[in-house]
Formats: sequence, structure tokens, C-alpha cells
Amino acid sequence: MVGQSPLSPGEGRAVLLEPFVHQVGGHTSMLRYDEHTVCKPLVSQELSFYESLPWAMRQFTPQYKGIVSVHLKKDSMGNLTLMASPGTEHGLIKWNHTQVTKTFRDSCSGKVLLRTDLQYHTDSLLEDANGNQPERKSYNPWGLHCHRQHLNRLSSKHNENKLHQFLLLENVVSKYSYPCILDLKMGTRQHGDDASEEKKARHIKKCEQSTSASLGVRICGMQVYQADTGHFLCKDKYFGRKLSPEGFRQTLRQFLCTGNQLRADLLEPIILRLKALLSVIRKQSSYRFYSSSLLIIYDGQEPKESTAPADHHLPFPKAHGANPARVDVRMIDFAHTTFRGSKSSPTPHDGPDRGYIFGLENLIKILQNLSEGK
Repeated sequence: MVGQSPLSPGEGRAVLLEPFVHQVGGHTSMLRYDEHTVCKPLVSQELSFYESLPWAMRQFTPQYKGIVSVHLKKDSMGNLTLMASPGTEHGLIKWNHTQVTKTFRDSCSGKVLLRTDLQYHTDSLLEDANGNQPERKSYNPWGLHCHRQHLNRLSSKHNENKLHQFLLLENVVSKYSYPCILDLKMGTRQHGDDASEEKKARHIKKCEQSTSASLGVRICGMQVYQADTGHFLCKDKYFGRKLSPEGFRQTLRQFLCTGNQLRADLLEPIILRLKALLSVIRKQSSYRFYSSSLLIIYDGQEPKESTAPADHHLPFPKAHGANPARVDVRMIDFAHTTFRGSKSSPTPHDGPDRGYIFGLENLIKILQNLSEGK
């Protein structure tokens, strides 16, 4: 398989799956397989993309590491058990709701506001009675929300003996101590070629009512470390859908502020990487990246703090090697991506993805204006 690498846990060894605490967007639960690997439910269209990935795009996508089987089982108390293994099904480790919550809490030092049964209300996560979204500064709750929803769906739709196939992908934020992440839904169209008329109409409406239509990009999630308070400020896709073009620009600026000061030093490397991606996308004839996202990532711990002792009251601390990349830009989520030769695209599109290019061009312009103080 293209880009596949040996699995670090070893063939046949059981792997404990945990919620991925840095998931800021999407609707499918991302799970932590090991320090450098995450996994997500396998979609054949996405697998096809990774297996035929153009060489030029590999630096802008997570490394594909293979497939793992996940076994589900419900106990007498109604708790769902997740068991993962790259090989043999013997001696698998059980992982239930209580253990998930405990590990999630243990992995986030400081005041993490979790309920032990994972039963927090979705509406309190999204917005209050006045339509205002609360700023969660202790942890990003979106990943746990997706995990709970995913477990409930699997539990209700499948019998406990069913094996589920998951994609193993590079954890693109593992090298950052305090990963600041912006999840951007790219392009002017979000529905896939196989979408029903109802789904097509729904996605068209979302695009028309958001910056997807005017800018070719909208915010689907964000977490940014606030160095002055020691917390992450988080926003979700519902916040992003309501933004005007000016609101989008202001939120982009907010993403680059790790406290009271704009991280102007990050603008040039982000712009350069986006321009490099733009050059690659312009050359990808027939590709349409419908409903895919673009992640912009940097470390919220500024260089001058890199040698200071770790402050253990802060959330998400991770120890990594010295000199990590200052910024990163990665494309993710290819469940609706089509291209010539794809089984899901019997009638391929011609030329590059103009909607995606439109969004990239506008994103670069906005960041250039920020760099120039506009």
C-alpha cells in the first residue's frame, strides 16, 4: 500500500484506543492509536485516495499507515467496549466508557471539566439560550462529543460481534507541545457526486449561508493556546457557519494570537506553505476535494519558552524532541474526494478543483493583509 509503514505496536498486539483530545472538527470520532498515530472509520473512497495519492501531495496529507480491526462489545450495563488489533484477535484489551473518561482526564492536566459517564449535553457544548457559543478554556470538548456520538451509533446499529475496519493515519500534531489547530472546510461546494438530492440541497444551503460561498473557505473548528491564561480557547463548526467574511478575518487573526499579541512570526511560514499547496493543487487534474478540510497547525508555546520547565497545571502538555516544525498545513478528510480512475467517479471532472483554489487564494490574501497590518 502506498505510504504504508510498519505498525509500532507490533503485529497481533492489542492496542488501547483513546479519544483523540486534539480533534477540533468533523463529525466522526478520531481515536488515538499510539503517540504518532490516529485512527478513523474506514471509508472506501478515502482509502482509494490514500492508496493512489500523487507524490506531490504527500507532504500535505497525513501519512497513511494501514488498516486496523476494531471489535465492539456491549456489557450487561450497556457500556460499549472497544478492542483494536492489527493482527490476531486473541488477548485483546477491553476499553469501556469509564476507562475512556479516566484516560481522557489523566491525559489533560489541570481543571478538565468531564463527567464520568460522558453524558454532557450537546446543546451546552454548542451555544447558550441566546445563541452565544461559550469559550471552553480547559479542554477542547469536540472530540469527546464526537466519540460519545460515534459509540452510541455503533452500539445501536451493529451487533456486538461485528468487526469494524479503521484507517491508521499519522498524528500530524504529535510533535507540538501545545498544538494550536484551525480546521478549515475548503471549496465552494461540499456535497459529493454521490449525494442524494436532499443532502445536496442541505450542503448547498450551508455554503450559501456561510463564507464557503463568498470566500471558498469556512471555519469548522479551532483551538488556540492562550499563553497568558494557560488554557485553550475553542470554537466549533457552528460558530464558523455564522461568520461573515469580516468575522472570518477576525477569527483568523484570533487564531494567531496566543494571548494578547499577534504571532506575526508565523505569518510568513504559513503563507509560504499555503502557496506551495496552491501550486500542487493547480496541477491535480480531475481531483475534487469535496467536504475535505485543511488544518493549519503551530505550537502555542513560543520559542522563548521552549527551554523553560514544564508548567504542569497547563492542559495537553506533551514532551517531544527539540526543534519541531514551527507551522504545518495538512489536508484531511477525503471520504468524498473524487479523481480520474476512482471507482466512485465514473464520470471524472476536468481540470483542477477551482473551488478549492478559490478558497486557498482568498486565505492567502487575508493572511498577507494581516502580515501588512491591514
